[in-house]
Amino acid sequence: MGEIFLAAFLKVLLERLTSRDFLNYAQQKGVAKKLEKWSETVSEIEQLVSDAEENQLMINEAMHQWLIELTHLAYDVDDILDKLSTQMLTGMDETGACSTLQRSPSSIVLNTPVAGRDGEIRKIVGSLSRDYESSRTTNFHSVGIVGMPGVGKTTVAAHVFIADAMEQFYPKVWVSVSHNFNLERVTRAICRKVTSQPCDQNDFSEVQDDLNRAIAGKRFLIVLDDVWSTCDYESWTTMQSHFRVGAPGSKILVTTREEKVAKLIGATEVYNLKVLSGEECLNVFMQHINNHRPPNFDAVFAKKIVEKCNGLPLAAKTLGGILRCEEVDRWNEVLDDKLWSISNNESNILPVLKLSYHYLPSTLKRCFAYCSIFPNNYEFGKTQLILLWMAEGILQQPEGNNQMEDIGGNYFEELLSRSLFQKLSKSNSLYVMHDLVGDLARWASGDTYFRLEDKVDGKCSPKTRHSSYISGYF
Repeated sequence: MGEIFLAAFLKVLLERLTSRDFLNYAQQKGVAKKLEKWSETVSEIEQLVSDAEENQLMINEAMHQWLIELTHLAYDVDDILDKLSTQMLTGMDETGACSTLQRSPSSIVLNTPVAGRDGEIRKIVGSLSRDYESSRTTNFHSVGIVGMPGVGKTTVAAHVFIADAMEQFYPKVWVSVSHNFNLERVTRAICRKVTSQPCDQNDFSEVQDDLNRAIAGKRFLIVLDDVWSTCDYESWTTMQSHFRVGAPGSKILVTTREEKVAKLIGATEVYNLKVLSGEECLNVFMQHINNHRPPNFDAVFAKKIVEKCNGLPLAAKTLGGILRCEEVDRWNEVLDDKLWSISNNESNILPVLKLSYHYLPSTLKRCFAYCSIFPNNYEFGKTQLILLWMAEGILQQPEGNNQMEDIGGNYFEELLSRSLFQKLSKSNSLYVMHDLVGDLARWASGDTYFRLEDKVDGKCSPKTRHSSYISGYF
């Protein structure tokens, strides 16, 4: 998919090359003709790559490799422009002499509607509220929510978590686990949520002692979201030893893709989430297009589009994000897109998610791909991400009285409206990406971005341009 990423990159690069400030500065430095030549070349390549993007899955291997090389050539050009930008903004040339230029001004509870899951939510709330007869070995009970990716396990668990009946539990904490179950990392995360303290002692046994003291004699509810089969029996046995100090009636709620994980944790009840019916899926879709529908909206046509979602609420929500505010012609274009039928053996990305990326404005594609540096379930702030985009120079140049922060804010809101970002509870200013959306970002970025937690051997591709390290992993 390198051609998709490159097309977005080249558009931003071309804007930088043709900006008035750059051209004026290049004139002063006597390199204007060189920049003009670069602009022409980049424009020609950008047109070629845009054509390739329209046939993104039909590209042969030789052309794919050529596009990858072009991407890294574009990065080299971008690095040179960064150097020029620095000289422009600091008013210094390479010798350090001043010029006349001046510096320019420049807890997880998903707030997501739920459709078709009221029955499951009521049953799970009832199960967690129920008093079980205490045994000699344990004073807590575990409940599992099992389902395929994108079926809505986290959303259901979130609505259970905020139910009034759950106020009987204290402490009540939510921990996102994801694919890499590491006993120490998960224990520290639970300890931080329970104690509201960093829990960063070097000695792990001290963390375990702190957790034991914090929940001793208390009726707690702990939600472990998205537990994979990397959770082994020995790790779970060690972890649940801490839970035994709580008061009788304490509960553990686990969401997982695999039923064997629910069995591993000894769940007394397991709720298997099935895909939504066509009508329920349509309701999710309509919630997300809201009042932003075309004038000649046809409900029958909407049902035909929603059939593509195969009952997955994540797919319906994402599709709604693509089509809201669009004309019927775009609806037809999306319905007939070849991405629905062409399978890509190199990834397990849902077709609707690939479509959501494909139909992003080019200026947003690179900003979204940048989010691949975040680990699954990473909670980020709006301002934090905008500042990162600004630091990387991947936002469009501002026009008129607009500030770079305003442009970044518009980008952020657009990605949010397309359901690629999800807001946490209304009382929280943080956001997350669904783990499948995180997979989409990593697919979009290819080898360009590298997260150390993904490669335990610490080796990254020679093509990597950006890297992140998740502190506390080792």
